[in-house]
Amino acid sequence: MNKNQVKGHAKEAKGKAKEVAGKVTGNKSTEYKGKAEKQGGKAEAEYGDIKSGIKKSNK
Repeated sequence: MNKNQVKGHAKEAKGKAKEVAGKVTGNKSTEYKGKAEKQGGKAEAEYGDIKSGIKKSNK
């Protein structure tokens, strides 16, 4: 795993935790921020996957 994949998965987990916390407390703002952070993490992880795939194909 490259650093983008690791950072992305960490952001996904953090976002999921915020989303759940928002649902439990009834705080829609926190829930939506968590969803946004989770999506940002997914995007970064995808970028890392693509970057890793390019490196492997160039070998």
